[in-house]
Amino acid sequence: MSGRQAASPRLGPAAAHRGLRRFRAPVPPTPERCELCGVVLAEHNHRHLVNTERRALACACTACALLFDRPGAGGGQFQTVPDRYLVDPGHTLDDASWNLLQIPVGVVFFLRHSDPDRLVALYPSPAGATESELDASTWQSVLAASRLTGLLRPDVEALLLRRSEGRIDCYLVPVDICYELVGRMRLLWQGFDGGAEARTALGDFFAKVARRAREPKGDDRT
Repeated sequence: MSGRQAASPRLGPAAAHRGLRRFRAPVPPTPERCELCGVVLAEHNHRHLVNTERRALACACTACALLFDRPGAGGGQFQTVPDRYLVDPGHTLDDASWNLLQIPVGVVFFLRHSDPDRLVALYPSPAGATESELDASTWQSVLAASRLTGLLRPDVEALLLRRSEGRIDCYLVPVDICYELVGRMRLLWQGFDGGAEARTALGDFFAKVARRAREPKGDDRT
């Protein structure tokens, strides 16, 4: 049996014009919503939760972020990402410590998962967040060089290190900004070393972190 294409229905001039106009008109962006209660979120100023079971970030409204900021709320499946930025200018990390990490780029962040208790090191790459396979004992010996390590909250904060221009900077930051950096680098990365645009974006990112970061105080704790 020979097949044939079904004839398309003919459109009048007005209908045809409406159809063309539909394709020409800009499509408004879909508003971002809280992934728990569904309320529309502020475009650039909302909080995030960590889904500890899926190890994934979820966008949240202020009310849901406050709800899951309490320890154990919701059975512990969701935890609000805090907004504190700490810096340790007195750390003893040096080039020898950095070389132990065997990280091929100048940025790495450490994250502790609570279930199971596991420390991971990740760094930006053209493919996204790449996990280092270095043994945990080496990471621990390196991280002992900063007092921020003992303040790190599992799942929701990261210890962020950068080696640049002969120095190593050490920050404790919300984990969501680390993945924001990874996404930005993946988008901009060109060539072997990332390219000029990626380096500029990296510099801008760390300048913002430095402006927000403060040294730990007595009331800072995990």
